Amino acid sequence: MFGQIQRELPGLGASATHFSTPLLLHIGAVYVMKEGKLRFIGLVVDAGALSKVKIFPEFCAGLQRLNDFSHVIILYWLHLRDNEKERIVLKVTPKRHPEAPQVGVFASRSPSRPNPIGLCVTELVETEERTLTVKGLDALQNSPIIDIKPYLPRADCIPKAHVPEWTSRGPPT
Repeated sequence: MFGQIQRELPGLGASATHFSTPLLLHIGAVYVMKEGKLRFIGLVVDAGALSKVKIFPEFCAGLQRLNDFSHVIILYWLHLRDNEKERIVLKVTPKRHPEAPQVGVFASRSPSRPNPIGLCVTELVETEERTLTVKGLDALQNSPIIDIKPYLPRADCIPKAHVPEWTSRGPPT
């Protein structure tokens, strides 16, 4: 159905460290990258009510002025779910909502998913050199950090968003 070809993308030669040689799918006149390689930027070194996230030295320049924000979005790797059994799960019953119907994994916050990526909005309590202290992070100790983004209320809060009724019952996810 789709012709699969392997080719370097412009500007990303074989020596590029952040992408492996990409597998591209040719769909009409468009090439779509099917696989890539990400770099972890840090690690959760202490998980709890207040969690500590240590950023690797080569990424510390990216923290400049982050402390101007009260909240940040942290994307992290669900390292304990990074196995073939968990990555093939496509339907779940949300565990924190036992009355919920079975749903597709993309309609849930399940940690079992094709790409085990977690996302959490946290309160930024303190930044000290390369360590962030955050409140409300649901990642486990030793979870690799994928990215950090500032929380922007005008962009990230959708007051009239529609969700299924079952999401309004049970503990926060």
